[in-house]
Amino acid sequence: MSLAWHSLFRTFFLLIAMSSYGCASSQSGGSLAELPTSSDQTSNQKRANIRLQLAVGYYQQHQLEVALDEIKQALSADPNFAEAYSMRGLIYMEMDQMPLAEENFLRAIKLAPNNPDFSNNYGWFLCQRGRESQSISYFETALRNRSYQSPVKALHNAGVCSLKLKQQKAAEEYFKQAFKIEPDNLNVTVNLASIYFNRRDYERARFYISRVIKADAMTSEVLWLAIKIEHKLGDRAAENSLVTQLRRRHIDSSEYAAYKRGAYDD
Repeated sequence: MSLAWHSLFRTFFLLIAMSSYGCASSQSGGSLAELPTSSDQTSNQKRANIRLQLAVGYYQQHQLEVALDEIKQALSADPNFAEAYSMRGLIYMEMDQMPLAEENFLRAIKLAPNNPDFSNNYGWFLCQRGRESQSISYFETALRNRSYQSPVKALHNAGVCSLKLKQQKAAEEYFKQAFKIEPDNLNVTVNLASIYFNRRDYERARFYISRVIKADAMTSEVLWLAIKIEHKLGDRAAENSLVTQLRRRHIDSSEYAAYKRGAYDD
């Protein structure tokens, strides 16, 4: 069970392209290493980065052809701009141009093999292409990088792909690690609730799904899972309250139809 809403996933797996280029600066008394700043970029690199930022914005708005054109201009300014290749991989993936997506993901990794975002993006690509076993190693590569700023992304993705491989224990561990880092992440939380429901650990499932309900993330999938949990626990008042929400918010959903059939164990 996942809150994998289409637009959420686009944002969730979005590469934050704030690239900068390193240098060493000479000062009186010797050469000191410095953190890279925007002034270290060449004019072409700055132009490429601006185009990438525009591409990210258009991608978020699902204007994919415009985003693709911005990436083209970014790479015209800087042909070795690894972030642009990874972003183009995401765009092609969204356009269902999978061979082109893979080509760009691999190009980004070749140019910047230590970038954890690139490993995560390619791992997710592999997972979506039915190559889940291959994907896990890329998520693990991303997670081994201590500088990775978004480990919850890779942990969540590894958990989802482990579920596809029917490796429930591995998925649980990935989601638990993600929850520890980011307890308000609803995708992670609902996946944990689903795992514990399937394991018949209903009290623990209730703990996680209640956090999602409190956040008012009441999709039909979430409400139906919560209803099934309360049904198993025998709390009819809580169950009826959730049914009311499901009927009011999602009366035409397949989940409400399942409730009317009494399909609590489907």
